[in-house]
Amino acid sequence: MSRLILASGSAIRREILDGAGLDYEVIVRPVDEAAIKDAMLADNARLRDIADALAEAKAMRVSRQEAGLVIGADQIMVMDDTLFDKPKDLAEARERLLSMRGKKHELIGAVVICENGAPVWRHICRTKLWVREFSEEFLDWYIETEGEALTKSVGAYRFEGPGAQLFEKVEGGFFGILGLDLLPVLDYLRTRGIAQI
Repeated sequence: MSRLILASGSAIRREILDGAGLDYEVIVRPVDEAAIKDAMLADNARLRDIADALAEAKAMRVSRQEAGLVIGADQIMVMDDTLFDKPKDLAEARERLLSMRGKKHELIGAVVICENGAPVWRHICRTKLWVREFSEEFLDWYIETEGEALTKSVGAYRFEGPGAQLFEKVEGGFFGILGLDLLPVLDYLRTRGIAQI
């Protein structure tokens, strides 16, 4: 059976694979995400292609040096046709959340699996989320409750935690929101004999 490697330091992606009962390793090699984004934005690339390119770069970086199937994943947030990065600090997280209040945004997630230094499978997942008109009191409580965790995701929320309270409606799957659309990944891994049939 092939080795399975996750090319991501994301705790939630590890939790997703752990929850699915997969046997895998974590190997992360740094990629200049900002340079990739800047170059693609300068070329007017489609936003979905940016998520895809970032996921591929992460997987390829590991796959060139390690045998096995390497999972790379990335997620971007788009609101009002603008691409957002993770907030730098809690002040920026607060500003981000206030700007999202009462509005819709989209999470575009990409998963690319590489083998022997080449992509062998890819998947794009789009999720639409509507943020409710929350109160300032709620926002104060939320930021105090979550703290620095808010700087670890593009939307400044953990949907799997208290962040679920920010929303009034969602179109898309739970795993897609978390940044690793698990079911299509499992489907591919079954074809490779890695996940249970």
